[in-house]
Amino acid sequence: MALVRKRLDVVVFDDDVARIEHGAVVLVTKEIKVDVERLPKSVRLIAEAGTGTDNIDATAAARRGIAVCNAPEYSTDGVAALVVAYASAAAVGLCERHAALRKGDRRDFNRDFSGLTTFPTMFELRGKTIGLIGGTGSIGRAVARACRALGMRATCHSRSARDEEGLWEAVSLETLLRTSDFVSVHCPLTEETRGMIDADALAMMKPTARLINTARGAVVNERDLIVALREKRIAGAMLDVQENEPPSDDSPLYTLENVYLTPHIGWKRVETRQRLVDMVAANVEAFLRGEPINVISPA
Repeated sequence: MALVRKRLDVVVFDDDVARIEHGAVVLVTKEIKVDVERLPKSVRLIAEAGTGTDNIDATAAARRGIAVCNAPEYSTDGVAALVVAYASAAAVGLCERHAALRKGDRRDFNRDFSGLTTFPTMFELRGKTIGLIGGTGSIGRAVARACRALGMRATCHSRSARDEEGLWEAVSLETLLRTSDFVSVHCPLTEETRGMIDADALAMMKPTARLINTARGAVVNERDLIVALREKRIAGAMLDVQENEPPSDDSPLYTLENVYLTPHIGWKRVETRQRLVDMVAANVEAFLRGEPINVISPA
């Protein structure tokens, strides 16, 4: 980043692109919607501090001669670990049992089988199936490896379900939804994937299945999901991303007992954030040298 600061003045602004100073050459953003048409003519690079670029109209940027780059695979380990943590927590009712103990419910210490609480039912992960939607990227592969190490079976639905490691079985979306114990979303947010996990998709899932979303909140139709959770059509949902972040104060996601909700933490481990900063700096420095890297849309 030293090179960047030597060659450019670094200015921090809020989410209003109209406040970007004229003369700015590089815009660094993270998940903030960028109105490309309102950017100063001086901007030549939009550097996304993340992997997904659904907040940037790359076509409009190219039309204006603005390159777009991202930080691929920086959060692979963190997000994959979170998916496995979700599945593991669900398997033992971790959050529910922790809450019960804090409220003084000690019944699960009882060694008499008849004295065990019945909700939530605990189960082993071995033999269970995790279905990866759009899981052919680095995160999906890491999830598949970790789950296979726990004795789980992995299936995948993607436009390109290449599997050189033998990690999963490629299946149709319907088959994945109907047969998975965990449905894990890993696809980018596009017009094609927006709201793809809707009432029809949720109706195909087993009543004992759980939905995991660590990709983009809008891939899931949140209203349909809330209905399915309220009516116990599926066993639960684990959501690190939401349609609106944060959800509104009155969102049922905060109160439904069959939801594990986290505040988009998959990328927030100390090491992951440092890796991201280093990659963004490298992207900017490479662009300034005239040797751009990690470009998803050239100028």
